[in-house]
Amino acid sequence: MKRLIGKFAPTKYKISEALKSYTSPKIISSKYRKDIQGLRAIAVISVILYHLGYLPNGYLGVDIFFSISGYLITKIVYNEVLKGHFSLADFYLRRIRRIIPLVLVVTSVSLIVGWFVMLPDDFENLCQSIIATNFFANNILLLITSRDYWAIANQYKPLMHTWSLGVEEQFYLLYPLIFLLFRGNRKKLILPFIATLTLVSFSWLLLSNNDGSRFYLIQFRFFELSLGGLGAIIFKDKLINSHYSILLTVGILSILLFNFQLPANLKLLLVVILTVWLLVSSPMNNRLNALLFENRIMIWIGEISFSLYMWHQIVLAFARYFVFEKIGVSGSFVIIDVTILLSIVTFYSIEKPFRNKQVFETRQLFVVLSLVFFITCSTAYYFYSIGGITRDVPELELKASDNHINKGDAKRNIHIEYNAKIYDLDKPFSDDKRLKILIIGDSFARDFANILLESRSRSMFDISYAPDAETCMDLKIRARTAKFILFSDISIAEFGHIKREFNLDVKKVWNVGTKNFGLNNGLFYNKKGSPNYCVQRTFMKEGVIEKNILERGQWKNKYIDLIALVIDKDGKVPVFTPDCKFISQDCLHLTHAGAVYFAELVDVERIFGTR
Repeated sequence: MKRLIGKFAPTKYKISEALKSYTSPKIISSKYRKDIQGLRAIAVISVILYHLGYLPNGYLGVDIFFSISGYLITKIVYNEVLKGHFSLADFYLRRIRRIIPLVLVVTSVSLIVGWFVMLPDDFENLCQSIIATNFFANNILLLITSRDYWAIANQYKPLMHTWSLGVEEQFYLLYPLIFLLFRGNRKKLILPFIATLTLVSFSWLLLSNNDGSRFYLIQFRFFELSLGGLGAIIFKDKLINSHYSILLTVGILSILLFNFQLPANLKLLLVVILTVWLLVSSPMNNRLNALLFENRIMIWIGEISFSLYMWHQIVLAFARYFVFEKIGVSGSFVIIDVTILLSIVTFYSIEKPFRNKQVFETRQLFVVLSLVFFITCSTAYYFYSIGGITRDVPELELKASDNHINKGDAKRNIHIEYNAKIYDLDKPFSDDKRLKILIIGDSFARDFANILLESRSRSMFDISYAPDAETCMDLKIRARTAKFILFSDISIAEFGHIKREFNLDVKKVWNVGTKNFGLNNGLFYNKKGSPNYCVQRTFMKEGVIEKNILERGQWKNKYIDLIALVIDKDGKVPVFTPDCKFISQDCLHLTHAGAVYFAELVDVERIFGTR
């Protein structure tokens, strides 16, 4: 029996000593932490799996990164302040060496690949993001342009993930000023000041009802980084050896792996607190924790985690854009393999050399980075200024030569402009005898107005357009004059409120159904040259068919079903018109060609009784 126990007992210490240490938490010396690299690995793996669709809470890996960054940066800077040799210039130089070289590489590669494969609107948006990313402001750009991080359209944006880089760099820009302000005899004020800012930041998060701002802006994210900073200051010399680190690890992994029905703010706060506690705790004498965080693979992944993070969304977005219609397990492995390969290349050829002062002296560093920065930003700005139209795109009725004729003053978003012309019809009806049709609603309603204007019967219609029933000052007058009133993609419940408020005649009212043409046109555009290029079809976005069926059931014979006109037995809709023009430039709204196409399909004479 003794032999059996001896065989399985720990070799470095006795079982009794191990049990004793578990019941007696103590403070141990702080030194280089391999486990932090393992924690970085957990964070980046979580984010990658989330973007691949396999880990519902994997986005919280970014919050783990924030806490680690706050901890490590504060640990370095605070020690320098205590020793009296903190330099703001040195701090910023270290950040430049650590971050900017890789950022410029990935934005340059994105620009080149985007030029080859992207349609104008998408390339224009990419160029905008490249400039914002290079200036560490993509979080602000995304807040302005998309607001919703979880929107499907963001899956096709190669630089969508650099919002977090913007938050971190804005933190790095402002945070060291605290240590500069409270140097010398005032250093005792650093801890209470950061603690106060942490409470203010977290309070803002709880009190704000603007989801986009709370997600993207530094003032709502500051507490995640500063909590790590507080941990670094409080435990600047020692770490807690409480032997609960494995429980904390299990807690983080459980939140990441299982989609618990917890409020989003609570999940975020739990992950941040558990991460900070792991950072100030020692995993010593804990074999399972060491196995998770300190094995060679996890340490290596942690070391290249910045490259992995920067490349994964670029590879994934372009794969979705021109390779995979739907990414399965095999496609996921391909994307992961390509990401790892690119990360290895940039870690050893970009990250490590640029961090090394012996390889790149400061002057050389600034010359190289400034040159690449200027070339990337100026090129991206030029392409943005011409609306991303770098070649003829007959499928969208775009010609690159128009840019040269206009000397770079190309009209961007020409399809949105086509749709927006309907605003000219936001006026009372004329006094002639044409059929009076009032169209009320957003861009989908404008689409149907275009269908009517492109129809053979257009000369018979007098169309008045109201973008919003609530803001149209003379809606009641227009509604009384109108022979027909058209809404678009509106439920019976929504219509009921408008009907009561404006006393609309139900007999006049029709509802134009929803529509959708897939998720992104890039996949179809990049099959140019294939025999079946112009007859490609696509599944609609999830939920569109169900919504169409629901509204059709509610409105019955007063429903104009656009999807029924184009859907086939397999549930697919066309991407192109019969003359090979895109029906929609953004998979939602009609191009001019799309409006002409539907004008041929919709029997307006039957609907309005003009036949």
